[in-house]
Amino acid sequence: MRERYYLVREDILPEAVLKTLQVKQLLASGNVKTVHEAVEQVGLSRSAFYKYKDGIHQLNQLERDRIVTISLDLEHRSGILSQMLALVAGFGGNVLTINQSIPLQGVANVVISVETSRLTEELDEMLSKLRSVTGVKKVQIVGQG
Repeated sequence: MRERYYLVREDILPEAVLKTLQVKQLLASGNVKTVHEAVEQVGLSRSAFYKYKDGIHQLNQLERDRIVTISLDLEHRSGILSQMLALVAGFGGNVLTINQSIPLQGVANVVISVETSRLTEELDEMLSKLRSVTGVKKVQIVGQG
């Protein structure tokens, strides 16, 4: 089924949808560290936030934050790249491109471009999980667009 988008005036949106946007803005600004902190601050339940978070975006941010380029330094061992890709997919990320160098001194650099508009959790949480996998030497964002 194809997604449909509508341009809706703010004053007719339900309060929970507007508060969800406030939570996303708090998280993006760094004023709060966790979803729990943000929903408490604006007076919204966590379940309402997770229900609406993928459906409400500020119009000027809708396209800007969709693709992230991530550089990973991985130990040269069987299965680690597929483990990384499965983790990204598990968070709802869609891998668009993969570029891998030949391993040097037992480490290969992999650069992936990921569409992030459907992430089920915050990008920082996904990066943290990637970093925690055995054999991952470095994970960093090298571009957003």
